[in-house]
Amino acid sequence: MNSQNKSLEQIIDFRIKKLKEIIECNIDPYPSIYNKTHSIENVLDGKKELLNKDISISGRVVSIRKMGKVTFINLHEDGFKIQLFIKKDNLKDSLYDDLVKRIDLGDIVGTHGALFYTKTNELSIKSNDFTLLSKSIRPLPNLKEKDGKVFFSFDDKELRYRKRHLDLIANQNIKNLFIKRSVIINEIRNYLNENKYIEVETPVLQPIYGGANAKPFKTYHNSLGQDFYLRIADELYLKRLIIGGFNKVYEIAKNFRNEGIDKNHNPEFTMLEFYSTYEDVNSMMTFTESMINTIFTKISSDNYILFKNNKINLKNQFEKYDFYEILNNKTNLEINKLENNDLYKILIKNKINIDKKSSRARLLDKIFSFFVEPSLIQPTFIINYPLELSPLAKMSKTNNDLVERFELFIGGMEIANAFTELNDPIDQRLRLEKQNNSRKHGDDEAQIIDEDFIQSMEYGMPPTGGVGLGIDRLVMIFTSQNSIKDVILFPTLKTEE
Repeated sequence: MNSQNKSLEQIIDFRIKKLKEIIECNIDPYPSIYNKTHSIENVLDGKKELLNKDISISGRVVSIRKMGKVTFINLHEDGFKIQLFIKKDNLKDSLYDDLVKRIDLGDIVGTHGALFYTKTNELSIKSNDFTLLSKSIRPLPNLKEKDGKVFFSFDDKELRYRKRHLDLIANQNIKNLFIKRSVIINEIRNYLNENKYIEVETPVLQPIYGGANAKPFKTYHNSLGQDFYLRIADELYLKRLIIGGFNKVYEIAKNFRNEGIDKNHNPEFTMLEFYSTYEDVNSMMTFTESMINTIFTKISSDNYILFKNNKINLKNQFEKYDFYEILNNKTNLEINKLENNDLYKILIKNKINIDKKSSRARLLDKIFSFFVEPSLIQPTFIINYPLELSPLAKMSKTNNDLVERFELFIGGMEIANAFTELNDPIDQRLRLEKQNNSRKHGDDEAQIIDEDFIQSMEYGMPPTGGVGLGIDRLVMIFTSQNSIKDVILFPTLKTEE
């Protein structure tokens, strides 16, 4: 056992000893309720009106200064701090000796008393009652206070992800970030609700996964005696609702994909999908741009966001490029005219590992991701995708090799994906059969045939536009965070040994 762990154990033992002593004094260290009249923020905002009046507050102890029969304690709550002036003579019975002397950094306490200014002009509460609300057994990470400011030495990102509760205690800006995430999601919900979309819920456990090209997580249901999959997308279920008569639906859903982890990918992530009948990819493009503009305007007064050292303007009209047009331009090649073997050679030349037997769709996707995607910093729609890449999108009216699809890129990342949805069940079956054939030749991310979904389409699906938008990535952009782990409260991490 190293000296650091030994020291920690000694601290914990000492605090448990204090806890037992407090209990022996007939004090409950973990009461069920505390009736406070104000938050610390309320007190600071209304200090003129509250001066010399009795109030009750609570918070976490972040500093303690003892001066004989007087103790100064600073309480912290939601990023706000206030000083307590605790004098032995002001407390009843033996409360000062029994409790105040045994308080540690990190304890959560409540107090009642009059708001006043000390001789050093420090706004304080003169405590006439003091209550322990939760005894902290384990010390907080390097809690310090200097020049009136509370700060923590807790900069190890890996540790912060694993101990998010400590990260939130130690770093108020992290808490504010996740509050902003909540605001963003609520604004998305409000925008869709105001535009007559109905929020729905679809299964997370699915007997057949579909709606995207990805590997699923597999599980087993004991009572039913069959395999299930965590959904990779909710698209096929939302389309069933469109077929069933809903005109506009959306879901903010947790999806799961058994893929790699990097700055833009987490196996468990949050997606928004929304579908509207009698719309196509063009009207959905206009709607998506308007939604993002509106939400950004509501959460920010700035004209741009700084993301990975790039100034991104979300209020200007979004750019728009044809898939092959921009790909040919970036590669100085006519990619659309090349055979699969030539595409494979381009990837190998650029040191991108890929199976030589990969489908044309996978080859094109890899080439686009390498040559084009990193350069799409300002909000940009890529349109007119190859048919091979889009088994669920309607074919272009002018070119049978293309489909009516857009992807929105911001900050070099894909943010949204949309189609004029394919509603021809015969065409849909043929495309999924091609996908299934790709699976047989080694593409384990190709989609499988969902007979139930195709049968539902055979009852008649109205013309529909659909959009999938990555909530986590949008939050990354809006909050200027470089890693998806920074906008997910509990990102997926390898278990510590």
